[in-house]
Amino acid sequence: MDNRSGSLADTLERVLDKGVVIVGDIAVCVVDIELLTLRVRLFVASAQTAREMGMDWWTNDPFFTPKAVDRTAEANELAQQNAVLRDRVAELERVVEERR
Repeated sequence: MDNRSGSLADTLERVLDKGVVIVGDIAVCVVDIELLTLRVRLFVASAQTAREMGMDWWTNDPFFTPKAVDRTAEANELAQQNAVLRDRVAELERVVEERR
């Protein structure tokens, strides 16, 4: 029994150190017509290994990191600023066109 738990611990350590990717597709078809396709991609690794691979999306997700910046609020604010600037540019273009 100890040998199994030892090999399980070794396997788990290796998976977390190197990472493992599990890929699968599920298709629901009726009379050869595909109605639904689910593409499943599962990556299992330690947080350190994931960061080394450039996968650190959770560091800015407020659900996982309470101190993370809420990017949706920033995106909404930028969208509003862009809309205001577009309106100002359109108004300036209209005035310049009227003066010609």
